[in-house]
Amino acid sequence: MAVAGLFINAGRSGMIDIINRAEDEFLSLPPLLQEFFRWLEHSGVEPHPGPKVNAQDSDVGLRSEKRGRLFSMFGVTTSDDYRPVAWMGRFPVDVTTILVGIHVALAIVACLLVAAGGGGLLDLMMFDSARVLGSGQVWRLATYAFIHSPMQLLWFAIEMYMLFVFGREVEKFIGQRAYIVLYAVLLFTPSLLLTLWGFSQRTGLAGSLALHFGVFVAFATIYPSAELLLRITAKWTAVILGAIYTLQLLAYHSWTDLAVVWTSIAASFCFVRLRGVGPELIWWENFKARLQPKPKFKVVPKPVPTRREEDDISESVDPILDKIAKSGIGSLTPSERRTLDRARDRLLKGSK
Repeated sequence: MAVAGLFINAGRSGMIDIINRAEDEFLSLPPLLQEFFRWLEHSGVEPHPGPKVNAQDSDVGLRSEKRGRLFSMFGVTTSDDYRPVAWMGRFPVDVTTILVGIHVALAIVACLLVAAGGGGLLDLMMFDSARVLGSGQVWRLATYAFIHSPMQLLWFAIEMYMLFVFGREVEKFIGQRAYIVLYAVLLFTPSLLLTLWGFSQRTGLAGSLALHFGVFVAFATIYPSAELLLRITAKWTAVILGAIYTLQLLAYHSWTDLAVVWTSIAASFCFVRLRGVGPELIWWENFKARLQPKPKFKVVPKPVPTRREEDDISESVDPILDKIAKSGIGSLTPSERRTLDRARDRLLKGSK
């Protein structure tokens, strides 16, 4: 009955449109619910009748609370940051899927251009520090990552598979906005580094292998214990691949490429860790503690208690007087006699 009341309150016209779309497009239940709840939020219809509150803020809070409970019952999130960008039939389309589609489309275009003898057009997309600094061709800071050589299509296919599998997991964990920022950091940080390097030596860059390896490093940082091929965990897979990549570049003295790889690794790791994601690392916590400003300590002298002389005399003499009353003056020790003499002298000075 509650579900029936919900659909009745939603309004006849809006529900008919959604049902017609479901029949025409054969939407599965999750996207159908997404459509319904999206329409429900924009229409301002309450999901369940309830007592009216005169205060406007209370009314808004009540509606939001009811909608939140209702949405969570169906497993539908109302945050756009974790929703698919679009739906293709029953399949969600997220940011990672769009990126893979763009890279694949441009790889096909590159193959056709090379086959037609127009491979020189790809040079306009390569990063060249001399062109960036001398001619102001700043688009090269980003377009270098979308050049894919037809000679390396097999490695490109593996790269796209890894981006699709691991990139989607990273996107699901940190959200679309943070994922886009991460991708932008991995895209622009190496080219900006090589631009600065270009003041002393001309540098160049093409391809997206280091960029997408950085995405995998982000996955390994979030899920370090996830078992991959041959039951090797993600963190050790990242270490092994990073070591192989480093040794290969060291062998050929490719210093700029080596800088790009390790810049991508560091940028990805730091981006994820600075968001508080991943298991606790002692050395990382110590590193962050060193970066934080140290508190300034001020030496404060120990306060000297000021007591009245009369109190000092009474506190030191009273036990001695009790001892004399019980055992006589002959029972006093030399130290007690000196204390008694000092107390007598003080009293005599005070009486003068």
